[in-house]
Amino acid sequence: MATVVLFHSVYGLRPAVHSAAERLRAAGHTVHVPDLYEGRSAETVEQGRDIKDEIGTDELLRRAVTASAPLSGQGLVYAGFSLGGSVAQNVAMADTNARGLLLFHGTSDIADGASVDDLPVQLHVADPDPFEPHDWLNAWYLRMQRAGADVEVYRYPGAGHLYTDPGLDDHDAEAAEKTWRTALGFLADL
Repeated sequence: MATVVLFHSVYGLRPAVHSAAERLRAAGHTVHVPDLYEGRSAETVEQGRDIKDEIGTDELLRRAVTASAPLSGQGLVYAGFSLGGSVAQNVAMADTNARGLLLFHGTSDIADGASVDDLPVQLHVADPDPFEPHDWLNAWYLRMQRAGADVEVYRYPGAGHLYTDPGLDDHDAEAAEKTWRTALGFLADL
């Protein structure tokens, strides 16, 4: 079974993140859920962006690395929702011991010269997604492959951006269940 570090979305550490962690634990995985906002959360995406901007990207990444570093020798699977997916991707790409990368609703830019050695990566994203447009995802996919990642992308037509979160208007129960079945299979195969 895998050891997973699961990063929250721009909304902060919401009940949906804890539920996701419990779902993964029920499948036998060890899951750590760092609170990058240190107790704060948002009711709207605008509030979440304000918190994120106040903290700053560099500080969010520092907090993510600080939370993950003591565990990184275990061959972690990094995972995250939207903003948390971006954080997970950045941390995983810098961890030579990373065992996998599981992204829900979000990606990040890839540094020139980034290199991973056959890192298994799975992305689940709405189709279309205003935050992950087709052109971006196509370029992201190619850059991840060039970096050496083994990438799978799953798109869910008609779903909203954060469709796995039942507490948001974006929620799509059918797409969320398909996502979780596929993600659990990915983790089981690592």
